[in-house]
Amino acid sequence: MSKVLVTGGAGFIGSHFVSETLKSIDDVEITVLDSLTYAGSLTNLKDEIDDITFIQGDIRDFETVQSAVAGVDIVVHFAAESHNDNSLVNPNIFFETNSFGTINIANACLAEDTRLHHVSTDEVFGDLPLESKDRFTATSPYRPSSPYSASKASADHIIRSWVRSFGLRATISNCSNNYGARQHWEKLIPATISRLYSGDKAKIYGDGSNVRDWIHVSDHVAGLWLAIEKGSIGSTYLFGANDLVSNKDLVVALAATMGKDESSVEYVEDRRGHDRKYAINPEDTSRELGWSPVYPSVIDHLPDLTAEYLKLLA
Repeated sequence: MSKVLVTGGAGFIGSHFVSETLKSIDDVEITVLDSLTYAGSLTNLKDEIDDITFIQGDIRDFETVQSAVAGVDIVVHFAAESHNDNSLVNPNIFFETNSFGTINIANACLAEDTRLHHVSTDEVFGDLPLESKDRFTATSPYRPSSPYSASKASADHIIRSWVRSFGLRATISNCSNNYGARQHWEKLIPATISRLYSGDKAKIYGDGSNVRDWIHVSDHVAGLWLAIEKGSIGSTYLFGANDLVSNKDLVVALAATMGKDESSVEYVEDRRGHDRKYAINPEDTSRELGWSPVYPSVIDHLPDLTAEYLKLLA
């Protein structure tokens, strides 16, 4: 039986990882370690709570982490502060959690000789010019633009240095923007749906030309298990679906899905340090792991996704 510890397992992506692992893998014991900040909720695990062990605890506390890691076979590390806007207001908590919390995870895994997979973001690579045909690879230089992405970049470097200096058995993955059910209301898609449902205008930073690379959360989760099972220690894997959509096109499409036109969209002052374009090249990952996305593009998935969020708002 495999014993898996999932940090941040009550959050958006982490909870999908838990639920899909229980559905697809036999003889697995899952423990979730989550501090249940505003972005994590046991509601995300309501269908799985009787089949897992839940620990409410903070990865910034080493004793809590050490106790949770003891006796498990693999740690999958999702726990993080993740909202760019919040990182501009209170950067410190992002480094306390994403950097020093990751050191605690790495040290606990090292002490127990426990396999670790660290889940990161494409934002560590900074951005690309809108007209560029380039895409991020595992060897792209790190150029984080926000306190959030800088804190995640530091976590990636921590894991790599612990692998090389101390022999930590770890892999890393960087993923593009996830979409799917259970995403927190602060994120672009659910926030837009909520505003439009309430009769408010949807908000777009700047002129809306910023481009994001979207992937369904279930495609991401499938890739994570392949990285865990087939990945090489010390290696980095990139997950993206080549689904490049501007923020304007996405928000306008969401408005149309809800029967509204572009007059329901408001353009607001751009966010400081706002990245222009993300684009991941997943070809090396696909070739090594045999992974490829299967879900439709985010635009095609908007009717179903909107219906799911509207049920929660009704």
